[in-house]
Amino acid sequence: MAVVNMRDSRESASSPTFLAPSPPEWTWMSFPRRYLIAIMAFFGFFNIYSLRVNLSIAIVAMTENRTTIHANGTIGYDQDFPWSSKEQGLLLSSFFYGYITTQLLGGWLAPKMGAGKLYGLGILTTAVLTLLTPLIADFGLVPLVAIRILEGIFEGVTFPAMHALWSRWAPPLERSKLVTIAYSGSYFGTVVSMGVCGLLAEHLGWASIFYVSGTFAVLWWILWFVLVKESPQEDRFIKRTELDYISNCLGSTADQHKLSVPWKSILTSLPVWATVAAHFAENWGFYTLLTQLPTFLSDTSDLKLDKTGFLAAIPYLAMAIIVQTGGQLADWLRSRWRVETTKVRKIFTCGAFVAQTIFMLATAYTHAVTAAIICLTIAVGFGGFAWSGFSVNHLDIAPQYASLIMGLSNTVATLPGIVSPALTGYIVQNKTSSEWHLVFYISAGIYMIGCVFYAFAASGNRQSWSQPTEDTDPKTGNTLALDSVN
Repeated sequence: MAVVNMRDSRESASSPTFLAPSPPEWTWMSFPRRYLIAIMAFFGFFNIYSLRVNLSIAIVAMTENRTTIHANGTIGYDQDFPWSSKEQGLLLSSFFYGYITTQLLGGWLAPKMGAGKLYGLGILTTAVLTLLTPLIADFGLVPLVAIRILEGIFEGVTFPAMHALWSRWAPPLERSKLVTIAYSGSYFGTVVSMGVCGLLAEHLGWASIFYVSGTFAVLWWILWFVLVKESPQEDRFIKRTELDYISNCLGSTADQHKLSVPWKSILTSLPVWATVAAHFAENWGFYTLLTQLPTFLSDTSDLKLDKTGFLAAIPYLAMAIIVQTGGQLADWLRSRWRVETTKVRKIFTCGAFVAQTIFMLATAYTHAVTAAIICLTIAVGFGGFAWSGFSVNHLDIAPQYASLIMGLSNTVATLPGIVSPALTGYIVQNKTSSEWHLVFYISAGIYMIGCVFYAFAASGNRQSWSQPTEDTDPKTGNTLALDSVN
């Protein structure tokens, strides 16, 4: 296998000085181990979002009024948990209090204890806590809030851990494909969970939601523990051709954890904060609907919970499909039509935000359930195009610091998961349409603020503080590619 002038695997494949090795051919009998990891990671993220969203469905059944005919013939109305709207908002947002604290910690721990181990441990622990949820709920609201915070803490390490694992397994020219396969599991997990959890609550009771999702995640962890290794060199089932291919592609990235980080330049960079602002805006709308859509449909219609769960899943099915095609379309515009990267990122992000604003406002003025679902499906679906803009942008502006910028971005973008459910709980006191309208107005306004700031400040060009500088190794005299620092 010939490798010509492979100076640095961080360089673009389009660079005239970079020729990457060709991937080895494979058959179903010799399925590449890196794609096995991508499939396992897909189901890992499927579980992550199933464990995260299950309470959004269960809480409707846990707090609904049930008609009971007593022995003396009188009719009463009972609730398993008579939580107020504010208490429900606190419970739904409590997960994110833990989640926000471990984003950067996960990035620090992953290379030290093993990214695959940390990723699996995060999901396994969350699954065990989920299995305990029905028991803990009987002790009151405070213990249940505490267990949801713990779930957030352990899930918070999963995204940075997976990024660290890909740094050892994903060849540069296959990263987008492998990462897309893995991360798309989160959207499919949302879709399936919303639909299946509604059926479970309606026919088997709300506790079954936690038992089923927790058990599925534990079974996944067993397979992950057996099949996935920290690096190709540790995998005794990998083919020699695949090992050589990955090693040749990633050989020069082994010391990336030793990079000096230009924190001052990162924290004062407008393009960095444009990405952060767009991530925050997109997550505000996403988390608002993720945690509140089943409740909104229940409050504004007479649908049963099984139908509510399936209807609430439709917008995320649209996003799961669009997010897969958005990246391909963006790269097609850049390669086929030579559209500048900055323009592509802004078109996809700002165009999506404008469309989401329009359809969020349309939902507020819609009185029919079918029309509301159509509007929300379009609004959430356009988020898939936004992800093809801002979520790739950190690789454009500073590829060697992309994981750190993503950690910063994901930390700030977790705030909507904390603030939005609690704010909705304070707004929606009487479960009226006008109260829900205000919720949609706020989401639409945040989309537009994110759109304007991103249009003004975003860039698709590598920033000056991220440009590599050349130096000479004093021992060998060879030219080295170093990263600029403050």
